Parts: sequence; structure tokens; C-alpha cells
Amino acid sequence: MLHYPNNLPIMGTCRNGLQDMWNAFMVEGAKFSSNDIPLCPTTAIAPPSRMISYDDAKTIHRKELKRGNDDYHVDAFIHFYIDDQKFDGKQSSIWLYPEKALPIIRHFSGLIAPDFSTYADFPEPLKIWNFYRMNSFGYWISTLGIPVISNVRWGTEETWQYCFDGNPRHSMLAIGTVASGIRLLKNRSLFESGLFKMVDLLQPHTIVVYGSADYPCFDSLRECGIHIVSFPSKTSEAFAGRQQYE
Repeated sequence: MLHYPNNLPIMGTCRNGLQDMWNAFMVEGAKFSSNDIPLCPTTAIAPPSRMISYDDAKTIHRKELKRGNDDYHVDAFIHFYIDDQKFDGKQSSIWLYPEKALPIIRHFSGLIAPDFSTYADFPEPLKIWNFYRMNSFGYWISTLGIPVISNVRWGTEETWQYCFDGNPRHSMLAIGTVASGIRLLKNRSLFESGLFKMVDLLQPHTIVVYGSADYPCFDSLRECGIHIVSFPSKTSEAFAGRQQYE
């Protein structure tokens, strides 16, 4: 059962009517970095056999409930490598309405921590806020006994001061290459430098990649003994399906 504290302590006192507007309940018991980013541990013991977007998970959930199948299970990890509006919109936000997201998530094998956007042209406070939310939500789901894989996202070099704070070391981590800019040669060096910085700091033994991992930078990691598990994006799967019939 979800627990939302109605009264939060403020300077040693409580006031009736206070509401948890910032989802402090999500980080109860969490460890924090020096930048106040909560640690999102990887609790999954093995890579997922399949990945499905949160948007598609919602569609499956609606169909199963319509059939009266309240106890269904899908052997897939939910990911959030999709447009933010599909999981953080005014009516669809997993952050604003976590009580709506949890009943969906529980029917799946696990979760990749949310991938809130941190575009280069975002103000720095907004980038940090999205890293905070990413790790807070992932940590909370892990406390409910649902397997979680910590998501890593980085931007331009200034984000390196905090963007890896919430990820565990010597663990399994997840990244997305879709919309990362890696496909364009002019952007590839930025992605690669962040990837190698992440590996140097966090030393993962496994990296789960949503999108193509068919790039020299991943070959270098494989040669170092890092297990790379990649899943094609929904777009590339659809394109491959069309090619079979052409």
C-alpha cells in the first residue's frame, strides 16, 4: 500500500494540513551524495529479457483490466526512453501521480529508473532537478521489492559534477542511445567522452543499452570485459519488420 505522509516535520515541529508536495516519501531511508542526489541502487540480479516503454505498458494494462485480468504478468522491464510528455505530462506524470503509475509497474518484471530529459539548453537547476527525480523514483520503486536498474544519463561536461552521483559502483547500469546524438559524427565524441567518464567513475560490470550498441566505443568496453546487453528501439524494430516484406 502506498504511504503518503500527511504531516512532515519542519524545524522540529509539525503543522496539521501539510502535504508532501515534493515526494519526500520516495527518499525515506535513501543515501545522498554531496550534491544531495539520492542513490538509486540496481537491485535486479540479471539483465531483462525484454524491455517495453512505459507508454506501451499503460496500453497493456488497460487492455488486461478490460478483459478482467487483474493478475496478469509481463516478463519485461519498463523503460522511459521516450518523450517526456508520455510519462511526465500534466495528466500522465509519474512524478505527480505515482499512485497511478505503481499499479502498472507492479505487473512487470522490473523497471529502468526514469529518464527525465536534461537537454544541453536546459537551465542547470532544471537538469539537477531531473537527476534528483530520476533517482528518487527509482530508489522508491526498489524499496517496494520491484527489481530496478539504475539509469545513467549525462550531458555536456559541466553535468559530470553531479550526473553520476546517484548511480551505484561495480553494478549493472542502463543507458539509452536513442536521441543521444551518437548517430551523428559531430555529436559522437560528446557521447563517448561521457560514456568513458561514467565507466571510469562507476566501473559497471554490465551495461544495458536501449538502442544500438553497434559503435566502436562499446566494442572498447567489451574488450575491457564489460558485458553489453542491447535492445533495439521500437522504431528500429518496426523498420526491420518493414524490410522483411520489401
